[in-house]
Amino acid sequence: MQDSQTSASYLLRGTAAGGTLRVVAIDATQIVEEARVRHQLSKTATAALGRALSASALLAIILGKKTDSRVNLRVQGDGPLGWLVAEGSAEGWVRGYVREPQADLPLRESDGKLDVSGLVGQNGELAVTRLLDNAEPWTGSVELVSGELAEDVAYYLASSEQIPSAVQLGVYEEGGRVSRAGGLIVQAMPGVTDETLSTLENNIRAMGSFTDNLRSVSLLEVMERATQGLEFVAAPQAQAAQFQCRCSRERAVASLTYFGMQERQHMMDGGGQEVVCHWCNEHYHISPGEIAALDAPEVHAQA
Repeated sequence: MQDSQTSASYLLRGTAAGGTLRVVAIDATQIVEEARVRHQLSKTATAALGRALSASALLAIILGKKTDSRVNLRVQGDGPLGWLVAEGSAEGWVRGYVREPQADLPLRESDGKLDVSGLVGQNGELAVTRLLDNAEPWTGSVELVSGELAEDVAYYLASSEQIPSAVQLGVYEEGGRVSRAGGLIVQAMPGVTDETLSTLENNIRAMGSFTDNLRSVSLLEVMERATQGLEFVAAPQAQAAQFQCRCSRERAVASLTYFGMQERQHMMDGGGQEVVCHWCNEHYHISPGEIAALDAPEVHAQA
């Protein structure tokens, strides 16, 4: 089993209660730290996007039907963050961004913790889109419950997907960096008993803060705490996970075909054009020669 203190992010899976509970978890520390650096996120924006990145990776496993499936999670609230988008794949690739990366709020007076709910907003919508290659996307949505995201994702799974689940998400930052980040979903499967669900509920309540658990023990031990007394069985191997965008230089060049000849000529006269991917903030400088070559028939065919 991969050690939780490694710098690489990873996913773990397992079952409990004779297969009537499905357990998936992610250590997303490296993923969230890369997102923070790429998008120059404020501390609270890092926590908000980090929770969404973990959730999208877990939802890709819970809701995905094929190895090429992806899940897009979009949260539109009335807080200063505007909206956030995260996308996870069954392969463990995760990416995401927010509208206002520098938006921030003071710590909550009640407990001194980051005000993620205030930054996201408590009024708005959470939408989940399932994406499959060569298939029509499907989107379900619910109103936000709290803006804390874990509660919102759990409400979505229960109401839109009819999948009762316990959801925990957390990000801990220290010294200006992401120290620990991750998430956990325990999904009720057919045949689950009320007694099992009651035990699970009590375990989750007794655990307290997910972030505190993630800081003190390994991800595997967090899963074991959540399923204590329910005969948890972990899958033998971890799955690698990483911040990975689908953009490329070729796609950046092809995107300029949507501009007219006069606009492209202006780009060439100015020494080229910079294309920025909103998902990962990667900057591509497209040279005048590359822009001129867009008139070639094969380029239009690829775009």
